[in-house]
Amino acid sequence: MMDRHPKPRRYGKAPRKVQAAQLFAELPKSPSKREIEDSDPINAITNQLKSVNLDSQVLEREDAVPVPRDCGQEEVSISVKAADSNATSSAVIETSRETESSCFPESSQSSNDELRVLTWDDVCPSGDRIEKIAEASYAEVYRISNDRGTSIIKVIRLDSPIKPQTKAQEQSGLVDEEPHSEEDLVGELKISEWLADVPGFVVYKERYIVQGKASKTLLKTHQAFHRKAKRKDPDRLQFYPSPNRYLDGTRFLVVELGDAGTALEDFELRSADQLWDIFFHTAIALARAEDLVKFEHRDLHEGNLCIRVVGDPQNASDRGLHQFGHSGLDITILDYGLSRAQDMQENSGDKYAAVAYDLERDLSIFTSTHAPQCKVYRQMRSFLLKGDRVCLPPEYHTKPYDQAIDGPISWSEHHPYTNVLWLAYLYQYLTTNFLGERKDLARFKRITKDFWLHLNPDAPREVLSFSRAGDVVRYAVEAGWITEEQLVGDTHKVEGVGDTASVLGLNESIIELSYRAGEDDPHLRRSPRRHRQRVEDETYR
Repeated sequence: MMDRHPKPRRYGKAPRKVQAAQLFAELPKSPSKREIEDSDPINAITNQLKSVNLDSQVLEREDAVPVPRDCGQEEVSISVKAADSNATSSAVIETSRETESSCFPESSQSSNDELRVLTWDDVCPSGDRIEKIAEASYAEVYRISNDRGTSIIKVIRLDSPIKPQTKAQEQSGLVDEEPHSEEDLVGELKISEWLADVPGFVVYKERYIVQGKASKTLLKTHQAFHRKAKRKDPDRLQFYPSPNRYLDGTRFLVVELGDAGTALEDFELRSADQLWDIFFHTAIALARAEDLVKFEHRDLHEGNLCIRVVGDPQNASDRGLHQFGHSGLDITILDYGLSRAQDMQENSGDKYAAVAYDLERDLSIFTSTHAPQCKVYRQMRSFLLKGDRVCLPPEYHTKPYDQAIDGPISWSEHHPYTNVLWLAYLYQYLTTNFLGERKDLARFKRITKDFWLHLNPDAPREVLSFSRAGDVVRYAVEAGWITEEQLVGDTHKVEGVGDTASVLGLNESIIELSYRAGEDDPHLRRSPRRHRQRVEDETYR
């Protein structure tokens, strides 16, 4: 006989200690815009969930990956629909960090020798436009535009010779960024491939080696970037060598990504609809990645979230509780330098292979106080140490691999609560930097008051918390802010793209070469992920 009283739904992970049980126990049922007769309303939604319809601009291709949830929650199968590369890509790449190559099986690591070797004239020939837009912790970031589209390239100098500094350069305080190996970057590249077709994440196009002396256009944009930077900050040091120091043997690993417009830190927030869409686009993308590859971003500050206008704002005066999808904006999450994920398609013995940057290698990230996001780093590590919602001060983060609940700290384990911490940071950033009408901001805060209480890591200890981004999205669905149709909706053709357009074409590199006799097949220029898919497709024709 069917139980007439459904079991209570739990939003938290199984407690590991008394305090954790208080923080991650059952949440009260979220407000609902209508009564749902099914014994488990969210199960009715997630069982049919095909794709999160971010902006109704998705092409028809999907691969559902069922992932069991912990704590007795229902199994969720989230489908991935490949999106327009222009709608899921990168604008400004900020701080990235080295990623441990030891996280990968040796067979999955690609050697520099396997990559195509280009020149700087190949990357930006006459007629193309190149602009230096940022400097990361180990990479220079350029935007390249031509008739085929726009791409972002991250340029990482490999261990190779360059001209020594002149006396003038030494006196100016030039600090050369240390060269790196591809093995330092293999984790971030791997996660980029896993997430490349997930709407809301940066499009990874391909990577290659660039060798030789710089072109004139590269030198000009490098100099222009530093003149502009000096005007803003006269004391700013130059950390990357001038391109006029490149030699014939100077080598770079170049990673080509899509371009998604403007970083959130440079975007003006003018309407409450923008607050709703930016926040929940991000939450939905994280929730999907949690289920697909057990993903944690671990560094989702305002520089690693990009905004792009994809449509006109909708004037929905009588929208009821429905709050999502009216701004005409889309978001892109980028930079996986500190991230963690698992390839759920590949078994390594009895466990799935995990990729994670080991944050214990440099504890300064937890002791620093130079920016607001530094607190989130401490909140993450405090959670690993204590298993509950606390934020230990900097002096508690000076011992690497300190003893946690289940042994020494390990960043390879899956802790999806870190995504909740970054969503809380995003909520605070959006409401703090809102430039629109005060009444609109007040209404947004009023509607989300109870929601924020469960999201806020600094809430009173008796308040219960979300444990993952998926719980955040569930709350929004139950509240009626996001409709079932937006989660389960039909596929739509990307605006401005012809009927014959292919996802593969949208994701292609814009770097075209003149293939000379004896060179490899041009298909080898595809990323390893897409090249493998092409081979498989041809095999079954």
